[in-house]
Amino acid sequence: MSFGDEHGRGGDPNRQDDRIGGSGQTRTRLPDSRGGDVYGGARRQGRGSRSLITVVGVVVLLVAAIAFANRGGGGNSAAAGGVTKGAEADPTAPTGTKPVTGKNGTIPSGFPKNEQGAGSAAANFAVALSSDGMFKKDSRDSILDTIYTPEAAAKLKGAMDAAYGTDFLQKLGLDSAGNPPEGSTFVSRAIPVGTKVESVTGDTAKVSVWYTGLIGMAGPGSTDPVKTTWQTGTFDLRWLGNDWKIASDTQKDGPAPVPGDESASTADEISKAVEQYGGFTYAR
Repeated sequence: MSFGDEHGRGGDPNRQDDRIGGSGQTRTRLPDSRGGDVYGGARRQGRGSRSLITVVGVVVLLVAAIAFANRGGGGNSAAAGGVTKGAEADPTAPTGTKPVTGKNGTIPSGFPKNEQGAGSAAANFAVALSSDGMFKKDSRDSILDTIYTPEAAAKLKGAMDAAYGTDFLQKLGLDSAGNPPEGSTFVSRAIPVGTKVESVTGDTAKVSVWYTGLIGMAGPGSTDPVKTTWQTGTFDLRWLGNDWKIASDTQKDGPAPVPGDESASTADEISKAVEQYGGFTYAR
């Protein structure tokens, strides 16, 4: 039954039964003081029309939303399976392909051998290299063995041991084993802002990652409070063992935006935030 057929009323104001005695004199309809409608069908016809317009409008919006979503997904699907630079105009657009298939310890692994995979790997490598695990010998060696080629990892371990020496750790408020004082929380975390895939050629790739970081000690009496940093890391990657590994890398400061006007949080607030908010697996 259509809206116009409600209660068998067609809603036509020229119907013969709306005339007085068929004389041609039009009967005037006045609103009922009780809020009712003495001519039920005719007034419900108006509400039916409005309801129809509302339903049609909602359907149109849904169809438009679905079409927009499909257009967005379809535009990137072609780039997901290859190493073409199809996403140059919008380098942060998602491809719809799952970035990783597993983990090696706590570090994502199984990145695909394409542009997306190289960008995702570099972003997650930047996070691993900026984690608090780098300040302890055992976890640092594990990170290096996981994300670098065997040759690069072997060369780096001695240099890293020297860089993360006792003097450096003490300046950050850590003991010689990389542990913070009791009641304090050491914070070291990177948050990638974006990646730029410079090139992907065969078994090699070059990717730059722009990221901000948090580093410092949150706790009573800390002389090195948690602060933000801005850096760019550039990674030369090699496809090895069905995954991307770092063959070499460089790092530089910036680009850094103008600091905001937010007031610094207390050490307790920072400690709780670090404990309550985990990190992400980063991907294009």
